[in-house]
Amino acid sequence: MAAPLWYFRRVPAMWRWRLPGPLRAGGGPGGVAVPRAGLKKWTLPPDYSGITIPEKPKLKFMDKVPAVPKVRREPRRLRDIRGPSQVATDFTQGQYGILALGGGYLHWGHFEMIRLTIGRSIDQSMFAVWRVPAPYKSVTRKSLGHRMGGGKGPIDRYVTAVKSGRLVVEVGGRCEFGEVRPFLDRVAQKLPFPAVAVSRESLQEMRQEEEQRRLDNQNPWTFERVVTSNMLGMRKYLSPYDLRLKGRYWGKFFLKHRV
Repeated sequence: MAAPLWYFRRVPAMWRWRLPGPLRAGGGPGGVAVPRAGLKKWTLPPDYSGITIPEKPKLKFMDKVPAVPKVRREPRRLRDIRGPSQVATDFTQGQYGILALGGGYLHWGHFEMIRLTIGRSIDQSMFAVWRVPAPYKSVTRKSLGHRMGGGKGPIDRYVTAVKSGRLVVEVGGRCEFGEVRPFLDRVAQKLPFPAVAVSRESLQEMRQEEEQRRLDNQNPWTFERVVTSNMLGMRKYLSPYDLRLKGRYWGKFFLKHRV
């Protein structure tokens, strides 16, 4: 036989919190809480069926000096790092990578830093591949305290020229972006040019956002129109690179705020 309702009203206030759960007032019939289970919707795990781990998953060692019979001393050729890159701009094997946002030179120390940092961070379910060649361009330097003149100095080191918009390295495997992003960000901060860790999706979104900004621009006086009209005779102060790149690149720097 159930206890009458007045019995529970006589319980002191200090003991009411000790009553069992079904006796507490709730939203069920008669003020009794009805236990119920909600429907949980779990997200499906990513599909890695189309990913193949290569035989050698880690980055290979890059030679400090190119294996050629005789290397000639070259001029600076700053056009090697000027403007946007035309090669290695899209992913080929991996899902994540490091994207260069400016031009610069990678020497052998940078290659070793990238190889060791990524090699210690990936596991057996990941792999990494290079998207830049080994150091090939010679850089000369005269010794400290040397007199001026005497021709071009001896070769000091070899570097690899990188343009803006080029992928430096790719990382892939059975992993998510949140797992590889920490060590990719560490590598990107140590490079001699601005760089950022990207995935296939974020790289596509970045380019779509850039194109959308160009379409949504309401300012009719764009750089291209001003230069084409030769307003105030400004073309004599600009270089042919400014005309070809539409003012979006200033030397090795990428001016992303310009439309």
